[in-house]
Amino acid sequence: MRAIMNSKKDYLKSFYWKDYIMIFAGLILYAIGLTGFLLPNKIVTGGLAGVTVLIKSATEIPLWVSYVSINAVLLIFAWKIVGKNFVIKTVVSVAVLTILLRYGEFYITKPIIHADALLSSMIGAMFCGAGLGLVYSVNGSTGGTDIIGAVVTKYRHVSMGRVLLLVDLLIVASSFFLFRSVEKIAIGLIVMAVMYYAVDVMISGMRQSVQFFIFTSKYDEVASHINSEIKRGCTIIDGMGWYSKKSQKIIIVLARKTESTSIFRLVKSIDQDAFVTQANVVGVYGKGFDVLK
Repeated sequence: MRAIMNSKKDYLKSFYWKDYIMIFAGLILYAIGLTGFLLPNKIVTGGLAGVTVLIKSATEIPLWVSYVSINAVLLIFAWKIVGKNFVIKTVVSVAVLTILLRYGEFYITKPIIHADALLSSMIGAMFCGAGLGLVYSVNGSTGGTDIIGAVVTKYRHVSMGRVLLLVDLLIVASSFFLFRSVEKIAIGLIVMAVMYYAVDVMISGMRQSVQFFIFTSKYDEVASHINSEIKRGCTIIDGMGWYSKKSQKIIIVLARKTESTSIFRLVKSIDQDAFVTQANVVGVYGKGFDVLK
C-alpha cells in the first residue's frame, strides 16, 4: 500500500525550477549571439533564427515578430501531434526568447566586437551553441525547427539531429537568393559547424543511449517512478551480494542519455544510499529506441 501511495508522488517536480533557470541562462546567451554578432553581419545560420534573419534582411520585419509568429503556428501543430508537455516547456522558452530578441534588437545596433565578419560570426556561433546546449541539457526547446524535428521523429525512424541538419542546410543555402553571396553561405556553414560543436560540448554527447544498473532496497518505488515519470521500462532481476550473502534486487534500465540526469535525480530522491552504475551502449534497438536493422 505504501509503495502504491508513493508512486503517485512526483519526485522530479522539485527540479523543474532549476531546469527553467538553466533554460533562461541559455536563452540569454543565444539572444546575445544572434542579435550582437550574427544579425549585424547578416549571417544566416540554421534553425528559425536563420529564417528570421532572412526575413529581417528582406523586409525589415523585426526578428521577434517573425520568431513569435512562426512559432505560434508550429506550436499549434505540435500540441496535437507531439503532446502538451513538450509544448508547455517550449512556450516558456519562446516567450522568454521573444522578449530577449526584442530588447536585443533595440539596444544592440552594431556588432559587439568590431572585427571581420567571419571572426565576429564565429564568436556569435559559440554564444548561440553554448546557449542551445544549456537549453537542451535539461530537455528544453527553443521552438522553431526543433518542433519540426520532434514531429518528424515521432512518425519516421530517423534521428532528430539528421532532420535538423537537413533543414539547417536548406535555410543557409536559401540565403544565396537574397544576398547573392557565396561567401555568406560559406560563413553560415562555418557558423553552423561551430554551433553544433558548442552544443555537443555543453551537453557532453547527451544524445547517446545508456544502460543503468540500480541496486536499492526500495526497488519497487524506484521502478514505479521510472515507469511513471521517466516513461521508460525497466527490468528487475535477482542477485546476491557475495560478501554479505544477502539477496538483492537489481533494476536494469535502458534510456537516452538526455534522460540520465532525471534518472539520477529520481533515484537520489528516493534512496540516497542506492548504488548506481551507468554505461554507454553502442546501440539500443526496439520500441522507444532505434529500429532493428
